Amino acid sequence: MQDILNAIVLFANFVLVPAMAYGSQLALGALGVTLIYGILRFSNFAHGEIMSFGTMFALIAMWAFQAEGIGIEPAPTILLGLPFGIAATVLMLLLVDRLVFRYYRLKKSPPVVLLIVSTGIMFCLNGVIRIVIGPDDRQVSDGARFIVKVGEFKKATGLDEGLAIKTSQLISVAMAILCVALLFWFLNRTRAGKSMRAYSDNEDLALLSGVNPDRVVAIAWVLAGALAAIAGSLYGLDKSYKPFTYLQLLLPIFAAAIVGGIGSPLGAITGGYVIAFSEVMLTYPYKKFIAYLGPADWAPQGLAQLLATDYKFAVSFMILVMVLILRPTGIFAGRTL
Repeated sequence: MQDILNAIVLFANFVLVPAMAYGSQLALGALGVTLIYGILRFSNFAHGEIMSFGTMFALIAMWAFQAEGIGIEPAPTILLGLPFGIAATVLMLLLVDRLVFRYYRLKKSPPVVLLIVSTGIMFCLNGVIRIVIGPDDRQVSDGARFIVKVGEFKKATGLDEGLAIKTSQLISVAMAILCVALLFWFLNRTRAGKSMRAYSDNEDLALLSGVNPDRVVAIAWVLAGALAAIAGSLYGLDKSYKPFTYLQLLLPIFAAAIVGGIGSPLGAITGGYVIAFSEVMLTYPYKKFIAYLGPADWAPQGLAQLLATDYKFAVSFMILVMVLILRPTGIFAGRTL
């Protein structure tokens, strides 16, 4: 029985808890992509850099607070900087929409043109971020690093395996729950949210009903910017902040949005956790886990790892290809905002 408990704790420590945190970050990122697609009908390839942009300003604000000796121990100081990251991201997106995207909307440009334009925005943001903060890897964690420590868990349970839960992991899951709850409340309970849903379902009918398209688009960018800054900051807090990493995150975020059904908020959340658990489970070495569940001679000679960790992002690509072949509309087909 103790071996089974050790196996469960081992699995929770290296798969369940990290995947929950990572899935929460991907879900928030995919929600931003889904909101823009649901309203503007194009895939925003700049979303990864938007996440990086928001994280950069949250970091700058965090450093300013730390320089003044201001903190919120035991919570990380970046939470104080997060509102500044959200504000900077929202202002940047509203400006970009006013100066760039609005021009193509008025011309009734096809979605592929907006997609190409978003790619150009991505490269521009990429350069701005590297000029402002540089390309180096930066650790953003401070405050209490762990809520549950391995040694304390072992001592309390008497098991050979310990469980560690980082503060950043708990914050990621809690923030995801809070943001999702607020988003669904906004979309379903407020007049502005209902206008967004009506505009997403049938643009012409919504316009005839008196919905202001400029206001709907502005709200969509505000929500997408806030979600991007939160998702990026949580990812940086949990891992580290390196600008190039956020460009790589674009693949699992889009995979999450497409797996769940592009345009569906519920699908984006589901897709985020599907991608996260797939990446973590396929790259985890199961040697020790298998050894706990059977006789000693069951233990494999190798790591029993299906894929090396270097191929983590390839998992997103494989899932994306499979979904596009087998079910292009995603899990929640036809369910939009």
